[in-house]
Amino acid sequence: MSCLSRYRERYAPIPNSDEYDEGKNSGLSPHDNLRSKTNPYRSSHPFHYITGFVAIGVLGLAVGFTACLLLLSLKSSVPSSKYSPLPQRCTNPSLRREWRSLAEREKIEYIDAVQCLTTTSSTLGLNQSLHDDFAWIHKRIGEYSHDAAPFLAWHRYFIHVYEGYLRDRCDYTGSLTYWDWTLDWANITTSPVWDSALGFGGNGNKSMGPSYFNGYCVTDGPFAMLEIPYLEDIHLPHCLLRGFENSSSLASLGKALSPATLEALLGSADYETFNLGLENGPHIAIPRSINGDFSLHTAPFDPVFFLHHTQLDRMWWRWQHLDHRKRAGEYLGRAATNSSSLAAPSDRLPMGDLAPAVTVAEIMDTESGILCYRYF
Repeated sequence: MSCLSRYRERYAPIPNSDEYDEGKNSGLSPHDNLRSKTNPYRSSHPFHYITGFVAIGVLGLAVGFTACLLLLSLKSSVPSSKYSPLPQRCTNPSLRREWRSLAEREKIEYIDAVQCLTTTSSTLGLNQSLHDDFAWIHKRIGEYSHDAAPFLAWHRYFIHVYEGYLRDRCDYTGSLTYWDWTLDWANITTSPVWDSALGFGGNGNKSMGPSYFNGYCVTDGPFAMLEIPYLEDIHLPHCLLRGFENSSSLASLGKALSPATLEALLGSADYETFNLGLENGPHIAIPRSINGDFSLHTAPFDPVFFLHHTQLDRMWWRWQHLDHRKRAGEYLGRAATNSSSLAAPSDRLPMGDLAPAVTVAEIMDTESGILCYRYF
């Protein structure tokens, strides 16, 4: 195998990305040329054969050595990673669509896959489900990303990992879906995501106690009485809790979800302004409207969390595409909560034992690196 082939094999593209051309030589070889009966320069003297072979061999070694030096120089400038560090466009990006645009069959398939995670054993080796692992990682690792530059980046990778487990462990063949709450901003409790048949169940039932964080047991829909093992860091098994705010509070909180608010955010001049504005506006308005488990750092216990954060990721994707040349690689702000260090695209996004850490640079573009999707 040539030096060039070994280099390309080591930095092979991930699935669904552009295939790297292995590069094959074409045309007649020097040996074919020497043996050609129609070659006008063919000599019958054996010395000519020997000198010809030597000349060709020396030339080949020189070219190969030069190519290897060039490739090694290029390789030294590329960071080592499990994933391909070379920016490659994926050839067949999946399409993430809004929940209400999905066909009935697609909604059922997604819900079935999420239910599958709730009955699949922990991949962290804990006495809990794979579904619970995501809340565990979000609480114990993901907290560092809040009120800092990694907020959107860490959660983009987090939901990507979630999508991977839906597919790998639960045979899901679709894509993540988002909840566009700008369509429901006046009263989010009327959204179809709360449907009991083709949604995730509705409000908590006040007749089913006890109540924690203004939430009550969800008793309808596919996740009725879903057992949750923790309240933040406290091991306290309970049913999935929700407690929708009253109408006046919903109206006030809904302003942060309005189309006008989102358009203003999309007009942010830099990443730091947009990132923090999205986090402290629409992001926080949803858990404050729903209460219960969704209002805690263990919010991923509520399956709607992932539709909410896929919508937030969509907002980042939209902001990037408004000026893609400038914004696709823009990443500014603090490196972590309460940190004095500045963030950089080379910062790593830890995911515990759920998935290997990757750099921010690897997830900045949803159609290159390890990602391959777009929004509709």
